[in-house]
Amino acid sequence: MQTDPHIPALPDTFALGEGELLSLQIRLAQSMGLSDPHFHDGLKDGAPAPELALIPAGAFEYGAAPQEPAPDQDRPRRAAIVERPFALGVHPVTTEEFERYARATGWRPREDLAWLSGRKPVINVRQSDARAYCAWLSGETGQRYRLPTEQEWEYACRAGAASAFPHGERLAPADALYNASQGFDAAKPKRPRLMSRCFIRCGAQEVGRLKPNRWGLHDLMGNVWEFTASPWTRNHASLAERPIAGKVQAVVTKGGSWFDGPEDCRAAARRRRLENELDINLGFRVLREI
Repeated sequence: MQTDPHIPALPDTFALGEGELLSLQIRLAQSMGLSDPHFHDGLKDGAPAPELALIPAGAFEYGAAPQEPAPDQDRPRRAAIVERPFALGVHPVTTEEFERYARATGWRPREDLAWLSGRKPVINVRQSDARAYCAWLSGETGQRYRLPTEQEWEYACRAGAASAFPHGERLAPADALYNASQGFDAAKPKRPRLMSRCFIRCGAQEVGRLKPNRWGLHDLMGNVWEFTASPWTRNHASLAERPIAGKVQAVVTKGGSWFDGPEDCRAAARRRRLENELDINLGFRVLREI
């Protein structure tokens, strides 16, 4: 928490209207000499890096609200401050964006696993692959790229919304790509299903086809789960699981997917995955420090 009286208080984003939230973005862009809160860095060959949206600093609450149907792992709701602004990928990293990295570094997908194309999200990559991609982007652009933490991801997803979903308390198929055939059962904890071992056709769709949240971010709800940089915690009152030498670490993923029900698209929803998991409903988006 900020205690220095010379540092102005950060805005409570839950108390701001849509116009005020957009104004924060615009002022941040102006302070950086940008004409728009959405921008691209350039790669060394002149190609654009993933599109980014500026996310202003502010205060918010993460986790499920007391009245929200949710499993214990999504609780308790806690106040938090994002002290430094950042830029977040407007959408999950796409296959074509990741393939630029693959061509430059010699990275190859496993031949026995599904692989998409074009502007569909990259899938069947490990968290370590996501981190390596961020390191490559950093070298290409001269900026620092990394995965967002769980709190940074949820702050950007909510964009000032205290509700279960960034658009309100209800979710419709026009809002997100999720499995509409599954009933809403948010209070039941979910276990990951290793779909790469199942004979299932990947249902991910091209990014950016559905409406964005108030900060212009697409596909935060549904499409693919997204790796964060945060180690798994049993709930928001617990410490992170202690890594055991020689064992794979569990990490937090956010956002739900095309394969999962609507309850997994809640801003507070989180799922335990392993850092070396490969799956057809699991990808990532990048954060660029500013």
